[in-house]
Amino acid sequence: MWIDFTYTFVRNKQSSKISFVSKHINKVSGVGLIIALGIIYGDIGTSPLYVFKSVIGDRVITNELVFGGISCIFWTLTLQTTFKYILLTLQADNRGEGGIFSLFSLVRRYRHWLFVPAIVGAGTLLADGIITPPISVSSAVEGLSGVRGLENTIVPGNTLVVSIIIGIIALVFIFQQFGTKIVGGTFGPIMFIWFVMLAVLGVNEVIQYPTIINAVNPKYAIDLLTKYPNGFWLLGAVFLCTTGAEALYSDLGHCGRRNIQISWIFVKTTLVLNYFGQGAWILLRAQPHLGELNPFYEIMPHWFLLSGIFIATAATIIASQALISGSFTLISEAIRLNFWPKVTIKYPTDIRGQVYIPSINWILCFGCLAVMLYFRESANMEAAYGFSITIAMLMTTILMFYYMKFIKKWHAIIIVCILCVFLTVELSFFIANVAKIKKRWMFLIFEFGIIGVMYVWYRARKIKNRYVEFVRLQHYIPMIKELSEDITIPKYSTHLVYMTSANNSKEIEHKVIYSILNKKPKRADVYWFVHVDVLDDPYTMEYSVDHIVSDHLIRVEFRLGFRVEHKINLMFRKVVQDLVANKEVNIKSHYESLEGNDIIGDFQFIVMEKYLSHDIELPFFERIIMKIYFWLKEISLSEERGFGLDVSNVTVEKFPLIVAPVSKIDLKRIGMR
Repeated sequence: MWIDFTYTFVRNKQSSKISFVSKHINKVSGVGLIIALGIIYGDIGTSPLYVFKSVIGDRVITNELVFGGISCIFWTLTLQTTFKYILLTLQADNRGEGGIFSLFSLVRRYRHWLFVPAIVGAGTLLADGIITPPISVSSAVEGLSGVRGLENTIVPGNTLVVSIIIGIIALVFIFQQFGTKIVGGTFGPIMFIWFVMLAVLGVNEVIQYPTIINAVNPKYAIDLLTKYPNGFWLLGAVFLCTTGAEALYSDLGHCGRRNIQISWIFVKTTLVLNYFGQGAWILLRAQPHLGELNPFYEIMPHWFLLSGIFIATAATIIASQALISGSFTLISEAIRLNFWPKVTIKYPTDIRGQVYIPSINWILCFGCLAVMLYFRESANMEAAYGFSITIAMLMTTILMFYYMKFIKKWHAIIIVCILCVFLTVELSFFIANVAKIKKRWMFLIFEFGIIGVMYVWYRARKIKNRYVEFVRLQHYIPMIKELSEDITIPKYSTHLVYMTSANNSKEIEHKVIYSILNKKPKRADVYWFVHVDVLDDPYTMEYSVDHIVSDHLIRVEFRLGFRVEHKINLMFRKVVQDLVANKEVNIKSHYESLEGNDIIGDFQFIVMEKYLSHDIELPFFERIIMKIYFWLKEISLSEERGFGLDVSNVTVEKFPLIVAPVSKIDLKRIGMR
């Protein structure tokens, strides 16, 4: 029933906006800090498992290599993570929300081409998501090889280890459909234990070799990059220490800026102490090569090793969970911004912002399992990890330039100085990571696929919009009113609802008028035109009503944030409920036999779907884009389901995308008498 439904949002621009952001997340609190530890630091927090091991590799251990490697890590965390993301990028909040699409929504009106860095950044973030769970989980599980009695059983890369890792990863993806409401509350405390463990283990080694603290001197980093043989290329391994920095910004809305900034002081301190501890252990050991040893586990006392591995595995599972959830959020935003085909989105719990997208879940699951089967051990993955994130960070830098210039309106000299620092650092990392391309060819296919889908979907919409014909509604009002009152035509529905893309309330698509008057005249008592306007801010939910012709023509415009689910059927019911309460509309059936019994009239939605006609001419490239677009449309969610409409009350009408009719047809008549 219409009256049974309740949905909370406001009616017009003048009404106070409803924010779904909890008030406490923008205030520093113990709960907020613990939540921040559990949600956003999984990736960057588990990097000590493999980063320093990757930096040392099979090289001869020297003071220059160890001190230089730690110095590079320290200054990468300082410049890239602390300065760029914690201090600067977190300021670019979109009504409390962060992430590359939130940033794009803030600046897209200033340059039309900014959709390119937005989709490249989002695509590379998603693509690198298929390697983060395998490298993190495998780095943790492989630590069992150091447990006495398991040396010959747990061998990195063997079938048993790979099977254990695949089992853990598969379980993580299987449980996505149930949400994290039950176990989510433990994420923060577990990660707190993890970071305390990092600090304690590191301090224990630093005390034995305090000279390692000198590595904070940037001279060691500069000497490593300029004087050490092939030292510059070590940046590819060093960069792994900051791969989770994008998560700090993407999860801004879940934790709040101040909670992230304060908690980062604690997190960075524990990370740096652990890296220093690993470096101290390597130098104290005084062996020429690291071999198969992982300094992260070597600094653990033997009696603590099993407990440490258990905590590390839990931390990597949390890191994987956070990354997968972030991918769901990214795709849901892409759908609202017309960068991705409509797909099924589920809400497994009542936790704000938690979504589950089955198609993306299983794509990522398949990708992670394929990566694990291909590389088999974490050491092999290190060489392929990080390349995509450098591109994502460069794209964020481009968008940040326009944010600083047009929104913050900072002085040009300040902007140039900031850009010089970021671009120098990130381009250096990018060049160093280019060498990884040959070892990550499978990722390039995945990345190009994601970016390609986003580009095709966005570009096809632009192509379609070029040829959408709008007409002045006032020219057709008399005809529609006459049709509504023409009892010689069978009534199609009491209330007929059309979804329209017309931004101007005085216009309507010609196809809608054709559907009402020409195709098969559709007589109704009331015609509704419903328009959805996706806003640049995340959680706005507003609507306005325009009574074009009293009791005959009504336009409803929804103004929804780009993170709001388009439950148009439910929202429309709420609108009708409000209008009935205000006595602005009568929804009783107009059939004489039913009206007297207070029977509510029927509502029928009409959804117009385009198809690519063979009788059109398009430039070759645009025709390819449109063919891919319509193919994607066939395998994605239908329009009516994408809008959350009740399919029992929806009629889908298909019409050709007529762009340019074939102008010359060499056809001759014969046999004329």
